[in-house]
Amino acid sequence: MFEQTFKNIDDILYKDSGADSELDYIGQTSWVMFLRYLDNLEQDKADEAALRGQDYTFILDEKYRWANWAMPKGADGKVDHHIALTGPDLVQFVDGELFPYLAKFKQTAESAQTIEYKIGEIFSELKNKIQSGYNLREILEYADELPFRSSKDKHELSHLYETKIKNMGNAGRNGGQYYTPRPLIRAMIKVVNPQMGETVYDGAAGSCGFLCEAYEYMYERMEKSTDNLKILQEATFYGKEKKNLAYVIGIMNMILHGIEAPNIVHTNTLGESIRDIQEKNRFNVILANPPFGGKERKEVQQNFDIKTGETAFLFMQHFLKSLKTGGRAAVVIKNTVLSNTDNASIALRKLLLESCNLHTILDMPSGTFLGAGVKTVVLFFDKGEPTKNIWYYQLDPGRNMGKTNPLNDKDLEVFIELQKSKPETEQSWNLKVAEIDDTTYDLSVKNPNTPEEEPLRTPEVILAEMEVLDAETNTILQSIKELI
Repeated sequence: MFEQTFKNIDDILYKDSGADSELDYIGQTSWVMFLRYLDNLEQDKADEAALRGQDYTFILDEKYRWANWAMPKGADGKVDHHIALTGPDLVQFVDGELFPYLAKFKQTAESAQTIEYKIGEIFSELKNKIQSGYNLREILEYADELPFRSSKDKHELSHLYETKIKNMGNAGRNGGQYYTPRPLIRAMIKVVNPQMGETVYDGAAGSCGFLCEAYEYMYERMEKSTDNLKILQEATFYGKEKKNLAYVIGIMNMILHGIEAPNIVHTNTLGESIRDIQEKNRFNVILANPPFGGKERKEVQQNFDIKTGETAFLFMQHFLKSLKTGGRAAVVIKNTVLSNTDNASIALRKLLLESCNLHTILDMPSGTFLGAGVKTVVLFFDKGEPTKNIWYYQLDPGRNMGKTNPLNDKDLEVFIELQKSKPETEQSWNLKVAEIDDTTYDLSVKNPNTPEEEPLRTPEVILAEMEVLDAETNTILQSIKELI
């Protein structure tokens, strides 16, 4: 049912002249779903208060609640089309009254860690792009069918929402930066193994895939108590995101995974000087796939000790500074970070090796990131002690990766298991840091254990073999003649 509802909404958006792409579809679906979710959340809280004999103060004024503007219903439980806004009236209300009203919560909320502030942020950043009020009326009616009450409902909705994010990532260059294959994220989390009481951070949060998967991982393993749930909800997961649409998608994704007021800040992470990062700003675990290939302006580069325009290299400095001593990190990055010979790259590798134990490098196959023709590696490091030995693993799924053959969890099972003992195999090897060139700190992926292919035969060898075969053939033919 949920899947069909999403498909129906997409079909309507496809027909509307205001929504042009998968990016628009998910943005528009997100704000509608958010208001539907908020209505359920408020109803649940009002019911809980009533059971305690208390009054509940609604966040939204009556006029702007879902049941009044989106789905006014008659006694039969169906939409009362006599009072329900539609056509130009509906669009005029949404654009002229609803969005401005909701955006004001950003100014009036008590703090950034409240659902009120998130409401204000979302509706300050997004615009309604649905131009036909008749299309919007249909979408609202479909959204009203989505149940948010049970954890099973939320789980199914979050799964479908993830699928939409994945499709958006496949749709083009802009969307791709928000999507990291979930099997890779899950493998990274298993290796890093975040524990209850630790803080988890992604400074390039995108659609919050790392934080959502870390939440699932920790929730499944924790002792189910009110205190633990509160810690997981409020004081475990933190993120920053620069792009408007990604920020909204990330907030919605975390809400669907069960986090009511996500600690996601809408900001340019690289706009903060790493010299201002104090111990209280640091985290136990960092999981991230920072954007690469971007170029930052000179004034942003001044925030870092190693000056470079490459976005991913600046993010790496931010992560190194944001990790607590004893903290653990797993970061996806372009493989050129291991071998580039410019001063910034060499300085970054030196800093990483001297301040952290870079214990594992996972070399990903081409095609891991759909639509992106870059080779990537995952760096696993612990902060506090210098690196002495690096274990490399070359992932080879045994097939060409692509849209029809994406990465799956099974592909990473051997890596996760072998990573515990770090053995030498045909796909893995160890590198002693003491043996590398300390003028370049080159950490390129060079597998010394690849089985040697048999050398090509020379023309002389081939001719000699042909002569032997000819002689054997003649002997056989002679034997046959004698028998005849």
